Amino acid sequence: MLFVLTPFDWLTLHGLVTVVSVLIYVVTSHVMRQRRHPTAAIAWVFFILLMPYVALPAYLTFGSRKRQRPTPPPKGHATAEAPLAHGSTQHWISDTLQALGQAGPTGYHSLQLHADGHEARQALLKVIEGARHSLDIATFILKDDALGTPLIDALCAKAVAGVRVRLLLDGLGSLMAGRPRLKRFTRAGGQLVLFVPPLHSPLKGRINLRNHRKLVVADAGSPQARLWCGGRNLAAEYFEGEAGQPPWRDLSFDLQGPLVAQAQWQFDHDWAFASGRQATPHPARTSEVAPPLTGQAQWVASGPDQADDTVYALLLTAAYRASHRLCLATPYFVPDPALLNALCLAARRGVQVDLLLPARSNHRMSDLARARALRALVQAGGMVWLLPEMLHAKLAVVDDSLALAGSANLDSRSLFLNYELMVAFQSAHDVQRFAAWFEHERQSARPYRARPPGLVRDLLEGMLLWMGFEL
Repeated sequence: MLFVLTPFDWLTLHGLVTVVSVLIYVVTSHVMRQRRHPTAAIAWVFFILLMPYVALPAYLTFGSRKRQRPTPPPKGHATAEAPLAHGSTQHWISDTLQALGQAGPTGYHSLQLHADGHEARQALLKVIEGARHSLDIATFILKDDALGTPLIDALCAKAVAGVRVRLLLDGLGSLMAGRPRLKRFTRAGGQLVLFVPPLHSPLKGRINLRNHRKLVVADAGSPQARLWCGGRNLAAEYFEGEAGQPPWRDLSFDLQGPLVAQAQWQFDHDWAFASGRQATPHPARTSEVAPPLTGQAQWVASGPDQADDTVYALLLTAAYRASHRLCLATPYFVPDPALLNALCLAARRGVQVDLLLPARSNHRMSDLARARALRALVQAGGMVWLLPEMLHAKLAVVDDSLALAGSANLDSRSLFLNYELMVAFQSAHDVQRFAAWFEHERQSARPYRARPPGLVRDLLEGMLLWMGFEL
């Protein structure tokens, strides 16, 4: 017997599918305790109501924002205090971070800020070449190019020499880099793990959660342990550029001291999640005398493995705490309304708010979506500076008390979706060094002039902000 569905039957079936899809969204969000920004939640609901057959599979594949059981920070460093050579820090920074579940402030020494890509490359190779026992690298992108090829060769040489070398690449980032040829690395004895490849466990909703953390740790557990970190991916454009193309302007640094242990714990934590295997503890080598500490900082991890949106919460707090200056450098500026409002209020109450951006980034949609926020900030009294070159650095300087540097951009993807890391430097002397870096970059930028948008532009910006809640 052949059943023929009438238009009324089709409408009833469509309504049932829509209701079930919305219920799945509501129930899974509740059970998995997914605390979404209201804009994102509204966008998902409208998407499901309008296109349930597309939206439900998309939500099941991309919709998860937090893992269910965030791992606590390493207890061994939660209360470590370091002597400060240049005065004490304001307690609100460490209090806020520890309330967000981050490790306590700890010390470092030999901090080097890399003046340009050439200096960053030399520092990176020095860290790699100096490794004697272990070498751990995490990055979003690694290319087989003028930077990546000799870098992979150096890692192979270290693995052949008996150094334990582990390389953690983001699954999507490795595709974006054109699948770097790493068979020679694994044949040399190196260990390679991809962080959630795009086709891995899509029904768990993790495919959209990317590991954007960038760090290199050498000889963890030793007094000579060193950390190389910042915003640079391991590709030529982030360092000295490619043939005929200028390099991107970026920010990276390296240091030594107890802070490296927090970086190593972070790598081990990510490695265990991506590989499904617990990392072997690093034996401490304390027979050698370590140099005196010169500064204090805190490791700030943000992402699905944290109960809170830590970098976002710290930036929001800093905007309200700032008393005289707030300097921000980022390639993409698409803040949520709360963060934008906090920055505008800071400018209105007399804080010097400076925002440094590329005049045109490598993501055109982000450039279009940022316009409303830029106009609001300028109208509130903030200054927006546009660099003629691509800027990829991520930095926030608050008064003389905080310099926040690392991998997180000022957009919803970095602040709410990606696995990110920042280092919160709290020693006045080093905060000033980061501020000097910002001022040096700002000198070659031009001020942004806000102009009222036309009707079409205004509608386009609104659609991007509504639909593009993951920009």
